[in-house]
Amino acid sequence: MTAAQLWKRLVPLAAAGALALGALAAPAGGAEEKKPEKAKDAPKWASAVKPKELSANAKKGLAWLAAGQLESGAWTQGEESSQMGGTKLDKPSVADTCIAALALLRSGSSPKEGDYAKHLKKAVEFVCAEIEKSKENSLFVTETRGTRVQQKIGTYIDTFMACMLLSEVKGRMADEPGETRLTEALNKVVRKMSENQREDGTWGDQGWAPTVGQSMGTRGLNRAKQAGAAVPEPALARAEGQARKQFDSASGKFAAGPGDAGVALYGGASSLGGMRDSDNTNRLKEDKAREVLKTSKNADELKAANQTIAAVEANREQLQAAEKVIVAKLDDQQFMAGFGNNGGEEFLSHLSIGESLVVRGGADWEKWDKAMTANMNHIQNGDGSWTGHHCITGRTFCTATALLVLMVDRAPVPLSGEMKRR
Repeated sequence: MTAAQLWKRLVPLAAAGALALGALAAPAGGAEEKKPEKAKDAPKWASAVKPKELSANAKKGLAWLAAGQLESGAWTQGEESSQMGGTKLDKPSVADTCIAALALLRSGSSPKEGDYAKHLKKAVEFVCAEIEKSKENSLFVTETRGTRVQQKIGTYIDTFMACMLLSEVKGRMADEPGETRLTEALNKVVRKMSENQREDGTWGDQGWAPTVGQSMGTRGLNRAKQAGAAVPEPALARAEGQARKQFDSASGKFAAGPGDAGVALYGGASSLGGMRDSDNTNRLKEDKAREVLKTSKNADELKAANQTIAAVEANREQLQAAEKVIVAKLDDQQFMAGFGNNGGEEFLSHLSIGESLVVRGGADWEKWDKAMTANMNHIQNGDGSWTGHHCITGRTFCTATALLVLMVDRAPVPLSGEMKRR
């Protein structure tokens, strides 16, 4: 693919607008910023392809999701499927709130403008309030325990989802006090994740399929870095290493283990998602390193720049090998079915694959998008929601993740010189 061809795919996020992001957050443990950076100076995200217009199915799902928000700004887990007893889990949940808000955000709204501006503003305020109440040295961002999402993909999924949401909203709040509050909350989450990360890059192994949660942690930390937060490089490196560890490029196989609950889709998608977001972040470092090679005459600086580029390219090669393996499995119905039927874990795995393939682009991406769109439309409930049939079946999480799969062409990618050149 030529540079011109790829650059034509890198267009501003038409429906949502280019995501102008906030300033560099303060270093972990240091003083936090008091004023957000001006949007004109902030990093930018864009979609990797020209986003489609929202479909009737997506609009119906978004309306159903918005209607379920509580006055507090939170969402509950919602009604579970009959396979899980058909109960309604009505406890406010940070993870469910974040994934619901993320879907509304990707649809084109922000806390400042759009059809769901009020919903997003209230959701961010709820999430920030929970983070503010949480203990500084704890990885938890909420006192709520025992939610279905925590039980299935990890105890700290609320933390990871909060990192994802706040990173993507950063720079888009309606006023400066709101922006400052969001930035401070994001800084706190980044500190929690950085200081509680294990040496192997993981944060915990609790849950039925914690590898899915681990991937969201890796992606959340990278989104924070892409948004301008001061994420410690060792934390990013450890998270990237853990994602790469799950794939052996020599054999073309993803590691199997208890973390993926014996479901190949979970392990493959989680590894791929982690490597993809790491590569997206690495492109920004690569830009700086290549600039050093152009302008510096200092031997140490040149050596460090070459080492950075070599490391970035090593991860990218492994990512591309992993993508080829996943692409080869797209027609494997057993692989794509995951546990055997739809659940929140499947939808989240499909999202990870989609957000990697959309950057890859081309026929593989178009085939994936067409198949996923047809499947999501087919399994949508008449009222606009989606329901899982095993494990994570709550309608809030399943509806939000299904919507994100439908809108994966709107997923943000950080604009970098490397992306422009390809």
